[in-house]
Amino acid sequence: MEAGMIQKIGQVAVPVKDLEQAVEFYENVLELPLLFNTGTLAFFDCGGIRLLLSLPEKEEFAHSSSILYFQVAAIHEAFAELKHKGVQFIDEPHRVAKMGQIETWMAFFTDTQGNTHALMSEIEAS
Repeated sequence: MEAGMIQKIGQVAVPVKDLEQAVEFYENVLELPLLFNTGTLAFFDCGGIRLLLSLPEKEEFAHSSSILYFQVAAIHEAFAELKHKGVQFIDEPHRVAKMGQIETWMAFFTDTQGNTHALMSEIEAS
């Protein structure tokens, strides 16, 4: 493979057990735009990267091993809004790193299918 051949991530797949319930969560709770669905697949736009929710074809594809980090401008406000909508958070927003005058904050949550994801925000240090 040539150096620089990969340009960007174009799509991320998340396995689900109940597609209808998962679509409801990602479209109405996380408010990601639904591009289309086919009955066993649902595609969302997440800032130009396609997010695919799929009923796994084989058991080895049934478990998510990646965490999606959804970038938000204001993590405390996003946390409060999603918690109000019933999102199950694993922890509160907290600082995970400081790089110069920028702090990276995260809060981890689970979707309705048991996949772990996170909100992340880069905040100017006070």
